[in-house]
Amino acid sequence: MKYDDKMKNRLKRIEGQIRGVLKMMDEDKDCKDVVTQLSAAKTALDRTSALIVSKNLEQCIREEQSNGESAETVINEAVNLLVKSR
Repeated sequence: MKYDDKMKNRLKRIEGQIRGVLKMMDEDKDCKDVVTQLSAAKTALDRTSALIVSKNLEQCIREEQSNGESAETVINEAVNLLVKSR
């Protein structure tokens, strides 16, 4: 699978969020603010994972259809991957 710049940029933003959390900790910021930022980073990671799986699923289904095969196995693998990432 080819990972486009949008996907990579999402991860770079998440990396920035994590660096921000570390800075907040170094500055002894309020626990509530730190947890809020961690929650935002986690949500961003979850959404990025879902995006990657969905793009991969789309690509795999197209390949399966071009080969005249059923996409059921590919869909099941993608669902299992998403469940496992939780």
